[in-house]
Amino acid sequence: MSKCDENSVIEEELDEEPRSIIISMIGQLRKDMDLSRITFPTFVLEPRSFTERVTDFMSHPDFLINASKCEDPIDRFIGVVKYYMSGWHIHPKGVKKPYNPILGEFFRSQCTFRDSTSAYFVSEQVSHHPPITAMFYHSPEHHISIEGDLRPKSRFFGNSVGMLLEGYAKVHFNKWNNEEYLVTYPNMYARGILFGKMVLELGETSTVTCEKSDLMFEVEFKTKGLIWGTYNQIAGKIKRISTKEVLYDISGNWQTSIYIADRRQRTEPTVLFDSTKENVVPQTVACVAEQEPNESRNLWKFVTKAIVENDLDAATAQKSVIEERQREEAKRREAAKERFIPRFFQLETDGFYHPKLMLKDIPDDPAQATEVITKWIFTKAGVQETEGKEKEIQDFTKPEENSVVLAGTKPRRH
Repeated sequence: MSKCDENSVIEEELDEEPRSIIISMIGQLRKDMDLSRITFPTFVLEPRSFTERVTDFMSHPDFLINASKCEDPIDRFIGVVKYYMSGWHIHPKGVKKPYNPILGEFFRSQCTFRDSTSAYFVSEQVSHHPPITAMFYHSPEHHISIEGDLRPKSRFFGNSVGMLLEGYAKVHFNKWNNEEYLVTYPNMYARGILFGKMVLELGETSTVTCEKSDLMFEVEFKTKGLIWGTYNQIAGKIKRISTKEVLYDISGNWQTSIYIADRRQRTEPTVLFDSTKENVVPQTVACVAEQEPNESRNLWKFVTKAIVENDLDAATAQKSVIEERQREEAKRREAAKERFIPRFFQLETDGFYHPKLMLKDIPDDPAQATEVITKWIFTKAGVQETEGKEKEIQDFTKPEENSVVLAGTKPRRH
């Protein structure tokens, strides 16, 4: 059973059999143990891969578009903070985790905005141990880019499992001389896995930083105490990096409503974001039949079908097939002394993965930029360039009728 109560707490009460399986599995673990190599039972999985789940951060792109149009750097920064805080209310039903992507798995999509312009997205699993997912998002007409290198680490803490989301993400406003916003993420905790109700919480401190504007947003995601406190509360400040002067206070509930107050003017808090009044902008994904073998929805289609139909035995069997195939491929590369080379991203000297298509190579003209980006993201594997142009392009600028449109906060399904 899964529900969000009147305080929008993400919780799930396990039946006796699933909880017994978890307790049996946990009996083999040690406190603070890394769980990246642990195989979780299928009933704790949501029916989509982590390569797709990262698109939750792009659920309200209109906030970024509006921010990029602001002349004042403080207003732009507030708009980015609003965008950043708006992605956390998206969640599956209950306390679930996405599939662990296999090496070389990727997810691609297109997002169409209310003004009929578009953005294009690709994520790829560039490393399996440790798990690293790289991503890239670009809106040609609005000159907005997002790139990231996400490194989730799972830890066992007794009655809780934590996901520590390391790595980075950067928002680029190319219109403002490539103004950059560096983003870090809070940790995620599943509480009550041994006893009590399972509850999902965000915890610790994360930041949004724009050095060019001399601004930083530092926010604490507060976890509920054993006796006192409430779920999903946040407290943050927008301040000057150089002088530490606090300009705005941010408060509220990351599941529902977030408020902003001008510290200098001593104004009363006003609503910055209200999840009940904002619609998630849908994304378009090619139907499974048109996807490549390592494309997320195609790769996991039988696992997803079984989970949706609540056939956990079939889901476990199909998941094992994928995992065994991955192990065999790793053995083959090791025997052949081959090194895996990501398709869309490459490791740079800063120690992080970045898109092979560099921002400086994307034209300023929206039509030309769209052509370059769609060719890079949607060209089929193995297609060779002829006279500088690819032979075959899957055109996502005009989605097919049988493509899948995503919307809302429910788990994505085929």
